[in-house]
Amino acid sequence: MSEEPAVAIRRLTKAYRRGGQVVPVLNDITLDIPAGDYVALMGPSGSGKSTLLNLIAGIDRADGGELRVAGADINMLDEAELADWRARSVGFIFQFYNLMPVLTAFENVELPLLLTGLSRGERHSRVEAALEMVGLADRMEHYPSELSGGQQQRVAIARAIITDPVILVADEPTGDLDRASADDILALMGRLNTELGKTIIMVTHDPYAAQRARSIRQLEKGELRGTLKAAPEGKS
Repeated sequence: MSEEPAVAIRRLTKAYRRGGQVVPVLNDITLDIPAGDYVALMGPSGSGKSTLLNLIAGIDRADGGELRVAGADINMLDEAELADWRARSVGFIFQFYNLMPVLTAFENVELPLLLTGLSRGERHSRVEAALEMVGLADRMEHYPSELSGGQQQRVAIARAIITDPVILVADEPTGDLDRASADDILALMGRLNTELGKTIIMVTHDPYAAQRARSIRQLEKGELRGTLKAAPEGKS
């Protein structure tokens, strides 16, 4: 018996209102993302890929259709339930890191755990393990301004995985990095997928980054146009 997909989308639609004008962004999207997949969403600017990522992550609301993510029908959750679901189920990786400049690497990673019932000792053990995994055990007390772009993104990734989410969503995670740093981040994301089994959904303009994913889906003008790279056998 096959397990439930990490993401199951049926006939999803989304439009934005600008004054009296309705601007369609996503039209009739149907998509399954298996648990443990690593998907790159590609397409030109304005194709709707970041909007789709935000809907999957529960940051934005769809206008119509069905959207099940990590076992929850997130269209049916109220705002409080949605916030709780996001905190437990989704880790976020952004292009510009979104770190708090007045906090150390350790404190930035610890932030999501402050909303849990974990003791101080448990929080510290988890943070140390996460920073160790991303190769920054020796940078715990450094502030973002004291870290390179690649190191800041590693801190952001440690923060994204600290609550052990089911899904990681990444919006242009290498877009602000040089190629060497981008390679390091892509290798780390690959490890999170293969070693920890994290389902990863990444928006990117970079074909080189997209090729590191297991599968690539193309969006154009708010519609899925096909698969550019299929997941390996047994992963779809």
